[in-house]
Amino acid sequence: MLRIFLLFLCALVLRADVASVRNEHNLEKRSALALDEADAELDAARKAYSDGDLKQFRDRAQTVGELAELSYQSLDETGKKARRSPKWFKRAEQRTMQLLRRIESLDRDVSLEHRGVVDKLRARVSTVHDNLLHDIMSKK
Repeated sequence: MLRIFLLFLCALVLRADVASVRNEHNLEKRSALALDEADAELDAARKAYSDGDLKQFRDRAQTVGELAELSYQSLDETGKKARRSPKWFKRAEQRTMQLLRRIESLDRDVSLEHRGVVDKLRARVSTVHDNLLHDIMSKK
């Protein structure tokens, strides 16, 4: 019973972190906060995996993907063109590249049966990274 309560409490805390990022009104800062939080969630996912808590590992990995997508969505909502105002877009591109490197490291550390979770996460973050690069490099 206590274990179920703790899992529920952890789920609420995870959602609270994403909600606190969403409450940031400055969209560029929201993007940076989302990537900071994604980095912390990736650390927590790695720790949960090493502790053997696979449910929390999956939840935290999913949260990393949500936060990466929130970062891109926030930059997109600014209405700014990445080619004309590249500062925040380039920072987000660099941070997502760092996240992808860390996800690759996590992929090497997890067992074969749990790599599907990491593969899905890599695909989500890679899509965000590719979108950022496209926006920075395109002439439109």
